Amino acid sequence: MEKQKLSATEIARVKGMGFLLNRGTQNFSGRILPRGVVFTADELAAISECARRFGNGNIAFTSRLTAEVVGIPYEKIEEARQFISDKGLCFGGTGAKIRPVTACKGTTCVYGNFDTQAMAKEVFDQYYLGWSDVKLPHKFKIAIGGCPNSCMKPSLNDFGIEGHRAPIYDMQKCRGCKLCQVAQRCPIGAIKMENGKAQIDTQKCISCGVCLGKCPFDAFASDAPVQYKIFVGGTWGKTSRMGTPLSRMVEREDVFPLLEKTMLWFKENAYQKERLGAAIDRIGVEKLEKALFDEDLLNRKEEILAAPLRVRDEQ
Repeated sequence: MEKQKLSATEIARVKGMGFLLNRGTQNFSGRILPRGVVFTADELAAISECARRFGNGNIAFTSRLTAEVVGIPYEKIEEARQFISDKGLCFGGTGAKIRPVTACKGTTCVYGNFDTQAMAKEVFDQYYLGWSDVKLPHKFKIAIGGCPNSCMKPSLNDFGIEGHRAPIYDMQKCRGCKLCQVAQRCPIGAIKMENGKAQIDTQKCISCGVCLGKCPFDAFASDAPVQYKIFVGGTWGKTSRMGTPLSRMVEREDVFPLLEKTMLWFKENAYQKERLGAAIDRIGVEKLEKALFDEDLLNRKEEILAAPLRVRDEQ
């Protein structure tokens, strides 16, 4: 007998749990989330077993680094959820709330300026899980990049974090080498030899950190601190908007407060179904920055979270 057709309400309900309808079928793909964008070998084995037991045996990885178990029949969704929960994992990643956190491989990459995967795990625990019941005006995507190579495209997310390390240069230690190893290593040609000394074009330098520690005479220090460039309001899809970079880079301890204040500002100022970037363009970057570098939003956190979403006046 033909299965009874699922209602739109029921399809929407299970989508909210991380199960998306497979086109032309009554089967679903269930999104399983990694913590810190990394699955362990045991977790991957559990996901494979889930695909064999409840799906069609296939697994697809999404652009937000979740693992989708494909072809789960509607009647097996609860069994699949329980199986994955018993393995310490969870389905999710949809809806008008914080989406799965993404990060590049900066933790192990030779260009990585900091441990991106550890930060992603912190963000996942504190905000994806911690704010799981917070309804936002629209989806809110967070991306973490280890350097200006921008492999994870932080500038195309609602909140992007990008690690930089500006060179600390001691001209007194420069020996004026005919073949400067630092100048040769600079990927954008921001360092050149002039008048027998290395010179940095500060307008060209993107503080990628590649030059650090490359001078055999320690003219370029290897221990320059990491600073973080923050992008807000980036989107990519039906409409695109480059994220607005905040006017100054920040320290590690400033990143999470800025993230939280951005989400509170979004919750308070955006209309329902309006992306953060659109709200920024409507209200103004200057007003956003003023709010983000002030403490008022955090002081009113409970009030903002308890308030209903704003609805646009259609008139």
